[in-house]
Amino acid sequence: MENSWPLKSIAECASPEPYSTQIGPFGKALMAHEYTPFGVPVLRGVNVNHGRFRDDDFVFISEEKANQLNKFESYPKDVLLVHKGTIGPIGIMPTKRKYRRYILGNSMMRVRCDRTKLLPEFLYYWLSSPNGQHYLFSRISQVGVPQLQTPLTTLRQATLLVPSLPEQQAITGVLGKLDEKIELNEQNRENLEAITNAIFKQWFIDFEFPNEEGKPYKSSGGGMIFNEEVVEQIPKGWEAGKLGDIIELTMGLSPRGEYYNVIGKGLPLINGAADFSDGRVAPKKFTVKPTRVCKKGDLLFCIRGTIGNLTYADRQYCLGRGVSAISVKNDIHREYIYFALGNQLEALKSEAAGSVIVGLSKPDILKLRVLLPPRSVMRKFHEVLKDLFAKKELNGLEIENLSEIRDSLLPKIIAGKIRVLHLG
Repeated sequence: MENSWPLKSIAECASPEPYSTQIGPFGKALMAHEYTPFGVPVLRGVNVNHGRFRDDDFVFISEEKANQLNKFESYPKDVLLVHKGTIGPIGIMPTKRKYRRYILGNSMMRVRCDRTKLLPEFLYYWLSSPNGQHYLFSRISQVGVPQLQTPLTTLRQATLLVPSLPEQQAITGVLGKLDEKIELNEQNRENLEAITNAIFKQWFIDFEFPNEEGKPYKSSGGGMIFNEEVVEQIPKGWEAGKLGDIIELTMGLSPRGEYYNVIGKGLPLINGAADFSDGRVAPKKFTVKPTRVCKKGDLLFCIRGTIGNLTYADRQYCLGRGVSAISVKNDIHREYIYFALGNQLEALKSEAAGSVIVGLSKPDILKLRVLLPPRSVMRKFHEVLKDLFAKKELNGLEIENLSEIRDSLLPKIIAGKIRVLHLG
């Protein structure tokens, strides 16, 4: 079937009301010193960086200031974009939201659709598609901070194929179901992370691991001794040591630029935090001449720039300069190391150094003080958590598979190359 969808601009499909396409306040209209501990949340790039909308991690302004900036207020079903900084993520302001009001930050812009012409969900998917992303990235200024050139004009002039409303509804229904399943799996992954972290805290911070009778150690009268190395009371039989006592560490080293590619040849290359987060590894480049590599099952740890991302490698990767790989000397330490690092990130970050981009050195990581419980305790912890970690891994694989299906279908459906049946 030949595609007969008309080509329309975002300006043609925007709501006729004033400020339906709007860039956030700029210049002195909203200054950092005007942020308050609570009040009206200000939207930033982080709020559209994990799916359609992330309803937390806000800065705030007063109600009085929000009233002054009322033309920048965002309402349900607004399509949200970042025009400065980390460009690319797209979001939709949800109908059910935590706060009564939201104000665009100075890196944000929005589109309010005329829903008799264009569904906001359809625009969201088009902007998220390769065509929409290419349109945005081809108009980024390369001077200074990445930003769209003439952002509001750029947004309004974007053109897309617009099907009938019934077909838009059918298309967004199919893609939306996939997204809902992905989001459900991500919530399950977060729940598993919270459960496993709570078990770690109970055993190794509160010292309520099960004793020989299966009762909580400390509250059942288990003996405690003062340890000068960690300057605290720890259970009898435990020691304080260094992370280097129980791990082997491989520091990343980026290959030469001429060996990079984006077409899938060679090993996937992990350079830093942008390539793995929330338990998922998603490298964007490959290399045919890897320098340092990790093996499947190694713990990947971001050590430069955004220090702290942690996840397990699901395959072999080339390690760039911003990443290290941790191998355990004994499998019983695997889950323990994951949480020991996660719970001591602030101590590690205080060791980071660098004149432009801060990072951790190999000695910084290896000298990190950790508790070394008896092998019997560590073995029990490993046995308790290994199945939960396996569930997390399976959950991550399902997220990855669903995301691949969604990403494969999205450009074809949104361009009308695959038609979705609809009633009427």
